[in-house]
Amino acid sequence: MISSPQMRLTEGGAYLTQLLEMAGATASGDSALQVLRSAAAGRVQSQQFPTTRDEEWRFTDLADLLKLELITQPATVADISPYQLAEAPYRLTFVNGRYLPELSQAENLPDGLNIGNLAGLPDLQQYLAQQGAEELFTALNTAGLNDAAVVHVRKYAVVPSPIHLLFISTADQFTQPRALIVAEANSSVTLIEEHLSLSDTPYFTNSVTEVFLADSAEVNHSRIQRDADSAFHIGKTAVSQMRGSRYTCNAVSLGAKLSRHHLEIYQTGEQTETTLNGLTVLRGEQVGDTHSTIALTHPHGTTRQLHKTIIDDRAHGVFNGKVYVPQAAQLTNAGQLNRNLLLSPKARIDTKPQLEIVADNVKCTHGATVGQLETDEVFYLQSRGIDADSARKLLVNAFAYEVISQIPVDSLQQTLSRSVTTR
Repeated sequence: MISSPQMRLTEGGAYLTQLLEMAGATASGDSALQVLRSAAAGRVQSQQFPTTRDEEWRFTDLADLLKLELITQPATVADISPYQLAEAPYRLTFVNGRYLPELSQAENLPDGLNIGNLAGLPDLQQYLAQQGAEELFTALNTAGLNDAAVVHVRKYAVVPSPIHLLFISTADQFTQPRALIVAEANSSVTLIEEHLSLSDTPYFTNSVTEVFLADSAEVNHSRIQRDADSAFHIGKTAVSQMRGSRYTCNAVSLGAKLSRHHLEIYQTGEQTETTLNGLTVLRGEQVGDTHSTIALTHPHGTTRQLHKTIIDDRAHGVFNGKVYVPQAAQLTNAGQLNRNLLLSPKARIDTKPQLEIVADNVKCTHGATVGQLETDEVFYLQSRGIDADSARKLLVNAFAYEVISQIPVDSLQQTLSRSVTTR
C-alpha cells in the first residue's frame, strides 16, 4: 500500500522526533555547546520532515528512510590500514561520530597547524553553526553536536601535506559526523574528507562540514562518499570566503542507497574564487542528489562549477545548482555546467542549473547536457583491437577522469578510478 503525502508528513514528524531524541541522547559537553544544541533542536521542532511536495526535495523521496530502524552507540575499529593514505601523514579518525585518537595521527605537526577533536580545541567553538544552520538536517546535526573533527591553520601557515578526515559508520547506526575547518589569513591547506563503512547493513549518516577562509586563505577540499549501497547519507558543506580567498571542492559520491550533498558557498569579500568539481556514479536503484548554492555578494567574485553524473540500471540522479548574483556583485564571473551520462534506457536524471542575476556588469553562463556513450567512439576503439565491454569502460573512465584527476592524492585517484570501473 502506497502512503499518501499526508501520511508521509505524519510518519515523517514521528521519525524526526525519534531522530531528535536519539541526537539528544548522545549530546554532552559544556554550556556553550548546550546553548547551540538547544537552539538547533528548536529549529528542528519548528519544521516538517521533507516530502516530494517540497520544492527542494521534489525529485528525492525519503520514504525509504522512514522505514529504517536505527540505534546510536559507540563502536571501535581495530584496523584502518586499508583506508590510510600514504600521502596524508596527518589523520583524524571518527567511528560512529566518536573520535578515536589511537587510530589518528595528530602529532609532529608543522608550525601553524592544529588538528584534533572539539574537546581538544575548544577555542574554535565560536565558528560552529554560523551558516546554513536553518536547514533541517543541518539543525538536526547541531542538536546532537557532541564532538567534531577540527582543523585550524594559523596566519601565513602553508601545510605541506594533505590532512585526512576519516569518518567510518557501522551497522544500524544513526551517526552525525561534524568537521570544522578554520583557515586564517594567507594560509593554505589540503583536506581529504572521506565517508565509508565497514558493513553492508543499512545505516543513516547525517554529516556537516563547516569551512571558514579568512583573507587570501586557500583550501583545497576533496569530499569522498563511499558508503555501503544500503546506507542513507545526507551531507552539508557550508563555506564562508573572505576577501581574496580561494576554495576548491572535489566531491565524489559512489555509495549509499540514497545520498544527498548540499554545498552552500558564501563569498563575503571581494575577489574571491570558488571552484566546484563533482562526480556522482549510480547503479541499481540508487538515488544521488547534489544541491549547491553559491552566493556572490561582492564585486570581482569568480566561480566555476562542473558536476558530472554517470547513471546505470534504474538509478536516479538529481542536480540542482543555484548561483545568486545581487546588485552589489558587479564584475562577477560565474560558470556552471552539469554533464550526465546515461548507460541504461531506464536510467534517469533531473537537472536544474539556475542563475539569479540582478547585477548588470557580469559574465555568467550555465548549462546541462544529457547523453549516452557514442556508438562511433565504441566502434573506433573496437577497430583498434579493444573488445566492446572494455571500450565502454574506457569511455566511462575518461568521462569520470576529468573530476577524479583534480583530487591531489595519487593513490586515492587510483582507488576511485578502479571503483568507477567496477561499478
